[in-house]
Amino acid sequence: MRYLVVCAAAIALALAVLAVTQAQSPSTVGLPAFSPDRFLGHIRTLSSDEFQGRAPGSKGEDLSIAYIQKQFRDAGLEPGNPDGTYLQDVPLAGVNPDPNMKLTFTGHGKTLNLAYQKDFVAQTRRFIDSVSVNGEMVFVGYGVQAPEYKWDDFKGVDVKGKVIVVLINDPPVKNSAGALDPKIFGGKAMTYYGRWTYKYEKAAELGAAGCIIVHETVPAGYPWEVVRNSWSGEQFDLVAPDKNMHRAGVEGWITHEQAQLLFHTAGLDFDALKKKAVGADFHAVPLGMRAQIDIHNSLRTIQSHNVVAKRTGSDPALKNQYVVYTAHWDHLGTQTDAAGTHIYHGAVDNASGSAALLEIARAYAQTKTPPRRTILFLSVTAEEQGLLGSEYYASHPLYPLAQTAAEINMDGINVWGRTRDITLIGTGKSTLDEVAAKAASQQGRRVRPDPEPEKGYYFRSDHFNFAKVGVPALDPDSGIDYVGQPAGWGLATREKYTANNYHKPTDVIEPDWDLRGAMEDCQLFFSIGEMVADADKMPVWKPNAEFKAIREASLKSQASPLKP
Repeated sequence: MRYLVVCAAAIALALAVLAVTQAQSPSTVGLPAFSPDRFLGHIRTLSSDEFQGRAPGSKGEDLSIAYIQKQFRDAGLEPGNPDGTYLQDVPLAGVNPDPNMKLTFTGHGKTLNLAYQKDFVAQTRRFIDSVSVNGEMVFVGYGVQAPEYKWDDFKGVDVKGKVIVVLINDPPVKNSAGALDPKIFGGKAMTYYGRWTYKYEKAAELGAAGCIIVHETVPAGYPWEVVRNSWSGEQFDLVAPDKNMHRAGVEGWITHEQAQLLFHTAGLDFDALKKKAVGADFHAVPLGMRAQIDIHNSLRTIQSHNVVAKRTGSDPALKNQYVVYTAHWDHLGTQTDAAGTHIYHGAVDNASGSAALLEIARAYAQTKTPPRRTILFLSVTAEEQGLLGSEYYASHPLYPLAQTAAEINMDGINVWGRTRDITLIGTGKSTLDEVAAKAASQQGRRVRPDPEPEKGYYFRSDHFNFAKVGVPALDPDSGIDYVGQPAGWGLATREKYTANNYHKPTDVIEPDWDLRGAMEDCQLFFSIGEMVADADKMPVWKPNAEFKAIREASLKSQASPLKP
């Protein structure tokens, strides 16, 4: 059945491709022409059954990195690794938990047995054969310690050796008008305190034996199936001596329904305690329950790879500065359950971003005169495992970070038609905003901020690892104001994709795709990079950006007298 769907999609898309080729939008005048046919071909190849969902350390990785290298080579791009290759080795440690694990809650004379994947998912980030946790459970609200907001969900409680239960996201504090207070935890926008990564880090810092996050679809921004699919099967981390031995023994999630049952069994009202947790005067609540779980792992280490190519700059004074484009080539691989083996094709996430990277790289390779700065094209591994490929590059850069002018990330490209706008995740952080606005205006488009800041997208893709080490990083996303569509159609389409296809086997090429928007976005991203590469000065962080001090320290410590 899958093959019939793909064939139907191909026929419909062939007509769309012809329409794009025959009738270019006036907004594309003066910009490189991108081929929707080639763009779709990359997606079709990378998301095919043969590539098996592109998991690190699998046949899918071998096929993916070979394909990307060939595209770079055929386009005439230089190897991006100074050793003369297109590859950067990324050592990964894989931990594959036994799916027969059981999570049990006991207390108040009752026992709750949770089913793996249906009710909970869990893992250990420690690279060990097995881990066992049997600890008292404590509800710690949102699990936040934020002195700048005079907020401490752990005040008066010692969680060492215990299992903490945590709510997703930031505390949604409201002002006197009943709206989310922008002065506390960013208002509607998520801060890093709201990321699940922070909650596990805080649990480890305070010595908790385990940390269980309560999933809720609306605040998380994705349904339970996304958590289940992303957290099942083999999980990777970067190889480093004792890197994760400080982590809590068990990190996991439970469904909202199981959380309500847990609290009810403990004689407590989950919804009432959730409301109390929004106040700075909240105190952690012991549940009078114990959590018991044993996890047995299969372990291995692998050599995964980032794929990197470059177009050397034309200005002798600036060619040792770099503009980096990134897109992750990996996805979730395959998973087997009672219904059989499922391939997570990842057509939008992120075969589309990889296609954009390859086509933008080709466009730079074909320019008669290269930009003044060198352009680096970085196809990274293991984004779905926690942004690992970009984390490795950021800690083992092939070229100095202080001489890296900017990073432009592509994670999911618009495949639903032309838009009058482009979304910038994390607006207001750097002068890349103004560059993007200028490039968009040349297409007759406008820049808009993230329409869903509460979902914390700024912390969820590879640009974040560049930002953390001080490199001005841009994370453009699809626009939402679609040409020829009614108001609200764009957000509704995005929500439909998230509910039905995101991190699911159904993320495949669809017959209703319209690649005109993708082509305009590729032109836009090309233009942004070209402007940065040709500018006299590098972009800078804005005064209140949390990464400004890191960048300034990096520039100050560099050996050469380059200035931003």
